[in-house]
Amino acid sequence: MTSFKAGLTAWPRDIARASRIQEELSQKVRLKALAGKPELVAGVDAAFSASEVFAVACLYAYPALEPLEDSSAVREVRFPYITGYLSFREGEAIVMAVLGLSRRPDLLLVDGQGVAHPRGIGIASHLGVLLGLPAVGCAKSRLIGEYAELDREKGSRVPLRHQGRVIGAVVRTRRGVRPLFVSPGHLIDCDQAVDITLACTGAFRIPEPLRRADFLSKKMKGERS
Repeated sequence: MTSFKAGLTAWPRDIARASRIQEELSQKVRLKALAGKPELVAGVDAAFSASEVFAVACLYAYPALEPLEDSSAVREVRFPYITGYLSFREGEAIVMAVLGLSRRPDLLLVDGQGVAHPRGIGIASHLGVLLGLPAVGCAKSRLIGEYAELDREKGSRVPLRHQGRVIGAVVRTRRGVRPLFVSPGHLIDCDQAVDITLACTGAFRIPEPLRRADFLSKKMKGERS
């Protein structure tokens, strides 16, 4: 698979340069309705050891949720854990895993934030811009924003707002369990991001492509230990 934007491949080791890159990329984020219905959705996630990051991209047929292909990549950990800068810790390995797929996804599901980020450039937005792909952030916890009380039923959603603007949604993907914080990352709008997240979710809290990516990345880490 090709179409990687080679001009934006810098993965810095220092926060000052990382901040400048985030500022540049945030100007390139575009939130708009999908041009068509996706047929191939890739879930991406990563696990870490003390020195390495293990990234996996799991390609699924959509909406059938049939697993089609897995791709992985291992890279050296070169950036510290700093809230709001996850992209620079695991992004390079995830990009390489996505590029390792034999078919280009129509959309990425990412374990992290989209525009629901202090600088509007969470890892889903970051990856979406770099790869030129629609991307959705499916985070397990909130980074910024406020929201109203959420109903307990599966499919319930309320807007996530920050400084008077809707930046995502709080979504119940399974009855009575903790919600996900879904935000559009790039080339998709908020309602579509939520709808696709729910359509990719089965009996568990986490969408199936992300569950598989999480399982396989942790399996890789265990095998290297």
